[in-house]
Amino acid sequence: MARTPVYIICSPRPFVGKTLIARLLAEFLALQRGDVVAFDVNLKEPSLLDYLPRLTETASVDDTFGKMALMDRLILDDGIAKVVDLGFHAFDEFFKMSEEIGYLKEAARRQVAPQILFVADTDRGSLRGYDMLQAQIPPRALVTVANDYALRGEMPAVFARGRVLPIDALPTFLKTYIDRLNFSFTGYLRTEKDSSTELHQWIRKNYFSFRDLELVRQR
Repeated sequence: MARTPVYIICSPRPFVGKTLIARLLAEFLALQRGDVVAFDVNLKEPSLLDYLPRLTETASVDDTFGKMALMDRLILDDGIAKVVDLGFHAFDEFFKMSEEIGYLKEAARRQVAPQILFVADTDRGSLRGYDMLQAQIPPRALVTVANDYALRGEMPAVFARGRVLPIDALPTFLKTYIDRLNFSFTGYLRTEKDSSTELHQWIRKNYFSFRDLELVRQR
């Protein structure tokens, strides 16, 4: 039986490219599956809601109502892929809640397959956050995102012990280009006829990486 995928992109640190990765993944899933719902748990703008307003809903873990409203959606086996852009301010509270309610066990019982995509940084806070996740997330469900834009080639060895998803850094002028609110990764692939451009290759490489994540999740 196919399981409903839930991808939680997270980091206890700001400015590590988390929302960029959530955008990429949400667009890939929309292309692959035809339907996806994203949840924006952020304080700072621009956020996922600004980039993908048709796919994204706001969510909160600041109070009991917000927590339960979000978890009700993330536990639902409806066949629709979910992407959560979890702001750094909500990192501790979300995973504390997840552990308390036994989210992963309940998800497995309901045929929901969560994947935690932890965006690495060299900061001590990132290392502590990763240690916390290792204590509660099965290795199969925990993926380290090695975003070279944030790491600059200096990923601590501890992150390499598990599954790693590399994201190459783009030149500054291309980073500025994709940061426009009306930019679409899938739209670029469809309209740019020259498939040899650096941006075209970058998007395709990341989409292939996400495809591999999906294949592992389905096993």
